[in-house]
Amino acid sequence: MLEAYFQPLDFALEGNNEQALPSDALGNAIQAYFCQGKFPDFENAKIALIGVGDDRGNPSNRGADSGMDNIRKEFYNLKIHQHPQKIIDLGNIKRGATLEDTYAAIATVVYELIPLKIIPIILGGSQDLTYGHYAGYKKLEQVINIVSIDSRFDLGNPEDSVNANTFLGKIILEQPNYLFNYSNIGYQTYYVGTESVDLMKKLYFDTYRLGQVRDDIQETEPIVRNADLVTVDLSVIRQSDAPGNAQASPNGFFGEEICQILMYAGISDKLSGLGIYEYNPALDKRGQTASLVAQMIWYFIEGVSARKQDLPLLNANNYITYRVAVENVETEITFIKSTKSDRWWMKLPMDANKNRYLSHHLLPCSYKDYQQACNNEVPDRLWNALQKLA
Repeated sequence: MLEAYFQPLDFALEGNNEQALPSDALGNAIQAYFCQGKFPDFENAKIALIGVGDDRGNPSNRGADSGMDNIRKEFYNLKIHQHPQKIIDLGNIKRGATLEDTYAAIATVVYELIPLKIIPIILGGSQDLTYGHYAGYKKLEQVINIVSIDSRFDLGNPEDSVNANTFLGKIILEQPNYLFNYSNIGYQTYYVGTESVDLMKKLYFDTYRLGQVRDDIQETEPIVRNADLVTVDLSVIRQSDAPGNAQASPNGFFGEEICQILMYAGISDKLSGLGIYEYNPALDKRGQTASLVAQMIWYFIEGVSARKQDLPLLNANNYITYRVAVENVETEITFIKSTKSDRWWMKLPMDANKNRYLSHHLLPCSYKDYQQACNNEVPDRLWNALQKLA
């Protein structure tokens, strides 16, 4: 029983309980695990909020273990717009005796929810909790793509234990490995060394600098559409918009930009997990960061409500196929465009002997990638994907 992993919520805090909420508030539509109440029913649930109060993985942001309910207070007071799917709040995962115990608890919860097609939204805690989230997919033996919205790569040193600065490196090095692709959105060059950038290129991972992304925020849509799991470090948002983080800096995404990216993530039919980490209430001015995180979740759920179910694998009659010949490429590049959403994919040539990667043979892309191929250039995201399959 998953109930044994969770502590129930106490919303007698400051009168913010179900009775005190406005009639049109989200909190009235969420089945939550309150004290003296029953554990939520999973039947027909689409979204599960999960708090994890463990910040032992990031000593530089102590206090990030206690902000989940601050976010909930803001989120529960937001208005219902279009959320026909059922939302449940499972409460907070009990802190393990060790950090590894917390990872294991997260992995077990994710392992149980994903087959039920329930999207866990994990509120941390330090970002190394992403490792536990990934471990849930690993238990399912599911090869996944991870998108990290972060000002840094968190590769660390191979000999170091798992923490907020090393968890990605640990995931990359693990065997057997269930990571097909990693993408970073919003890294800031002055925080990332040249060696780390070179390593990402050698691994054929996709990385996008903050300035590059902000020049055309819509180009983040195919990046997050390719993800199974999106993890957000709040330090990627500028301090003026999200002060509740010890590593917040003057530069970063604006609040509306991060909300737009999470809206894109929610719309993706493929995405099955979201984590938002490093919120520190002790540093939060007037609850501004908690309010922003609540709005980020709202936009993500709004995206889930707007899913088109237009993956070409699911609806073969609802797309147009284009084939483009490019010099020095053995076969034509096949592009697929959905007539329901106008979204684009590229089709990867898949070796039948590598069937563990078959779910990745449709690579989300944009119209710009199609234009690039028409100009006799191989799109970068296609090139990286082909190198990983070589």
